[in-house]
Amino acid sequence: MASFDLRQRPHRRFNPLTREWVLVSPHRTQRPWLGKVEKTPQPGAETYDPNCYLCPGNLRAGGKRNPPYRATFVFDNDYPALLPEPSSASLDEPGLLDAQAEAGICRVICFSPRHDLTITRMSPSELAGVVRVWTEQYCELGAISWVQHVQIFENRGALMGASNPHPHCQLWANASLPNQPAKELLSFREYWTNRKSCILCDYLRIELDRRERLVCQNESFVALVPFWAIWPFEVMILSTRHFGGMEALEEREIHALGELLRRLTTRYDNLFEVSFPYSMGFHQQPTDGDAHPEWHFHAHYFPPLLRSATIQKFMVGYEILATPQRDITPEHAAERLRDAGEVHYLDRSGTMQAK
Repeated sequence: MASFDLRQRPHRRFNPLTREWVLVSPHRTQRPWLGKVEKTPQPGAETYDPNCYLCPGNLRAGGKRNPPYRATFVFDNDYPALLPEPSSASLDEPGLLDAQAEAGICRVICFSPRHDLTITRMSPSELAGVVRVWTEQYCELGAISWVQHVQIFENRGALMGASNPHPHCQLWANASLPNQPAKELLSFREYWTNRKSCILCDYLRIELDRRERLVCQNESFVALVPFWAIWPFEVMILSTRHFGGMEALEEREIHALGELLRRLTTRYDNLFEVSFPYSMGFHQQPTDGDAHPEWHFHAHYFPPLLRSATIQKFMVGYEILATPQRDITPEHAAERLRDAGEVHYLDRSGTMQAK
């Protein structure tokens, strides 16, 4: 097959994890754009907000009061999307109507008592503490007999649906395997069975060799723009060692993961000099009691900003009805993120002293 310039010609890229295609149209980056415009968020929040329902000592929306916590704080979501009562109730009209009761546990994890922080502004020890709590929660909830999957995710910024700027994330433990992890599990298993190796280990070797889509790395983790990326500055974080979930993290990896998350999110903020919005989440092996030697620990970052802090890109039109499509190539996105640097723009400008 004749080669062609991936930076110039329209083409499709295959995602081997979800077995879906994405349409890449690099020539469209020159078109005029009048996309959705939002106000640029400004730094300068107070360390404590008396009206914030996540700050220490404050009353939450559900009527409970937060303790005067000094580090991380975990609590059951006051308005959970899932309820922890397993049930066998169902509705079934063969081939047409299929509904099944779904049990689950939803929790909120506050990263810090400080209202004004983000991951980019937290210290290495604070970030290691967050990773430890993630690990403890994954193990605790995954050990419940009916919990099949534990999803840890962070929505940063109102643009991505975050209802509160206080640094926090959510954790949902499901009685069934959600759609995206289920797709990935099928791909992991098939590749493992057919090739006797891990699909992401093999993929990471290619990326480390070519280096054109790498963003940053340390001895334990690599942040890269995946070859099949859909979102403008989508990033995947991969462990350099093969393991399935946070329960296998070694002490050095706990610190390394926190460090890489800070380095990546700093680059995000620097890209447009704004508190960069995104949805991120860890994909870990199912907690169904089975061994999953095929699974490789990784995380996904999905940010909507396209060309500036006021121009965003969401799935619309052809992307909803046919196939996801992107204009900025993964290679160009990785280059932009590398060039953004790891000294936070607030520190460079002198607007705020480093924590």
